[in-house]
Amino acid sequence: MIRRSLPAVFALLFAAPAMAAQQTLFNFVRPADVVQVTTEDASLPQSNAEQTAEGEVLRRVVFNPAARPSLRMAPQAGVWDWSQNKVMTLRLQSAMDWALSVDVTVTSSDGKTLTSRIDLPAGPAQTVLIPLQANSPLSQGMRAGPPMPWVREGQRVLLTSSVGELNLSQVTSVTLSIPKPNVAQSLLIERFGVQDGEDDVVKAAYGGIVDGYGQYSRGKWPEKITSDEQLKASAGKEQQQLKAWLAEREKQPLDKFGGWTKGPTFDVTGFFHTQKRDGRWYLVTPEGHPFYSLGVNTVAPQGARTYVAGREFMFSALPQGTEPLADYYGQSDNRDGNGSSQGRGYNSGRWYDFYAANLARTYVVPCAKPDEAATEAAKAAAQPTCTASEFDAKRWQSHTLDRLQAWGFNTLGNWSDAGLKQNDRVPYTLPLLIVGDYASIKTGSDWWGGMPDPFDPRFAMATERAVAIAARDHRDDPWLIGYFADNELSWAGHGDDPKARYALAYGTLRLTTDVPAKRAFLKQLRDKYRNQEGLSKAWGIDLPAWELMEDPGFEPPLPSPEHPEIEADFKYFQRVFADTYFKTISDSLNWHAPNHLLLGGRFAVSSPEAVDSCAQFCDVLSFNFYTPKPQDGYDFARLRSLDKPVMISEFNIGSRDRGPFWPGQIEVAKEEDRGPAYATFIKAALTEPTVVGAHWFQYLDQPVTGRLLDGENGHVGLVGVTDVPFQGFVASVRKTNQQAMAQIGKAAGAAKPVVENADQERKDAP
Repeated sequence: MIRRSLPAVFALLFAAPAMAAQQTLFNFVRPADVVQVTTEDASLPQSNAEQTAEGEVLRRVVFNPAARPSLRMAPQAGVWDWSQNKVMTLRLQSAMDWALSVDVTVTSSDGKTLTSRIDLPAGPAQTVLIPLQANSPLSQGMRAGPPMPWVREGQRVLLTSSVGELNLSQVTSVTLSIPKPNVAQSLLIERFGVQDGEDDVVKAAYGGIVDGYGQYSRGKWPEKITSDEQLKASAGKEQQQLKAWLAEREKQPLDKFGGWTKGPTFDVTGFFHTQKRDGRWYLVTPEGHPFYSLGVNTVAPQGARTYVAGREFMFSALPQGTEPLADYYGQSDNRDGNGSSQGRGYNSGRWYDFYAANLARTYVVPCAKPDEAATEAAKAAAQPTCTASEFDAKRWQSHTLDRLQAWGFNTLGNWSDAGLKQNDRVPYTLPLLIVGDYASIKTGSDWWGGMPDPFDPRFAMATERAVAIAARDHRDDPWLIGYFADNELSWAGHGDDPKARYALAYGTLRLTTDVPAKRAFLKQLRDKYRNQEGLSKAWGIDLPAWELMEDPGFEPPLPSPEHPEIEADFKYFQRVFADTYFKTISDSLNWHAPNHLLLGGRFAVSSPEAVDSCAQFCDVLSFNFYTPKPQDGYDFARLRSLDKPVMISEFNIGSRDRGPFWPGQIEVAKEEDRGPAYATFIKAALTEPTVVGAHWFQYLDQPVTGRLLDGENGHVGLVGVTDVPFQGFVASVRKTNQQAMAQIGKAAGAAKPVVENADQERKDAP
């Protein structure tokens, strides 16, 4: 480890155009002995500064291959008092032909730290702004912030996020480091300093980032809309393409539900069901043909609502007063205390729906023509039957169904518009969202809330109510494939440690005995061990009295090889918990909707006990996989051993070059890569004989400034906020979907006609 010292510098004030007052604390180009500089596994190899291609003069710092090479700056004496400052500034440039990730750590005398990561692009120097209080895109109401840097009055400016806290009157050091470089990396630096006006900085970075159509205002891409005329022209052009694609679809060997008719048939039941033939599982249409469910989630006209209250400065053209498009405002409150709302700003109040407004621009309601036989006075007195703020919902539904079928999709996934399901054109699924005043258990992640307590009688009542309502209008509908049991419940914590693996057991034992799940767990242990002596011996603990387990906050020991009964007891409880949950739903569905499938629990995180239980009581296992291939999301060898069909209920791939700032959880470099990535995922799914379908999340891009629910703002859609499709992507998706359906038809035709019907397994489950 090499450590070097160097006298450092102090330059006075400098001014940048249109920025808050800045004070330079350190200038590498004109050194003076006011700031102390030390390096660790790094060096300043040249005594002089160097001029860049743009004419700026900066100083080179070389970060050598090591765990964390760093450059540290500190006062020569005492501390810095930044109590009147809001932002730290750095003037930096990557000296490489690629981007650099630079970590910045600011420390105060009490040991508190504030950290930031600078994603410094290749190219000219940037003015980096680091807020001196915790700040992130989430604090501005969205998952990811606008692209950095942005150009402000000719200056490239980069605003970072900050995590942690400082005593601003006692700042002792600022450290720049590059984490684990494989080879030496060079950074050019001119100065660092501080300035006031954090609000001004944030407002400058986020100000006016959304235009009147709900698009990112600073970016450019082929599908971006700049006028109402362009929007209508785009819709007309697309209609011609859809007409040709739908004509091609008519030539395919499909039954009316989208099943493949070229080959042997399966059982004809009048409803969707599952069958296994020659080692492969199939969904089967009501007419008895193999069907691979290629679906899209959230096909609905309410998908671009985003909060505007308190952050109107982000929107350049919100409708005002009595303007027709002002009808698309509303009010909500997403401060629910769940993990999805933690740390998020701007999560309540007034919102605006840009997508609905754009539909009003495109799918205009035709006004009724006046009666030509009426007198002129009667014509003048007649009231119009439409307004410019409405959109023709029937036209939108028809056009959207045309799109889905032309693009090779055959299923409406979760949370799709109810009107689309009444057209008898595309099969659909429905969610069972069970809401009630039953007890819940926290497992540590709790993104959408605690786990419902299935031992609570109120859960059974809530389930009965939810299923009865969901099935009321669909009991005899052959277009309904089935129901999903809730969505992404917290069956386990995140991570591989025992407390994550058995989060449900730990979370239950921490509760009070007025929670039915806790009473059920204690009964299980008492029935097995009889008393505290038996439990103490099995778990390797000293439990003086059984009543101590009843106290809130009781923390059981970690599983260990010396005491295998701990893990056995956790597994048993979690399996009984899952069995009680899924059996409750299955029993209710058997009563209210015996003709339709129970499609599983849409697992995001899961436990083996939950998956095994779902396989016992549900017709289909369902998983939300945000991975490049399904096999990256779960052990499919284990799924095959359960001998149950599997549906991928969510997946997607995104990029950052079509407006919304977040690419989702699976990112590709550019829009043109999304189609091949989609193909890779679907082709990998087809290799699994258990997989009977995959549903894309979602139809529409998320709002630039974040959706109401949790601030997600991903470019993950088939269409943008203006209702304009991403044409290259959908053309690629269409080709993949056509190939997938043909492959399933070929597999079914080649298989032996020996069949197994899985539906009865759920109906007959004890």
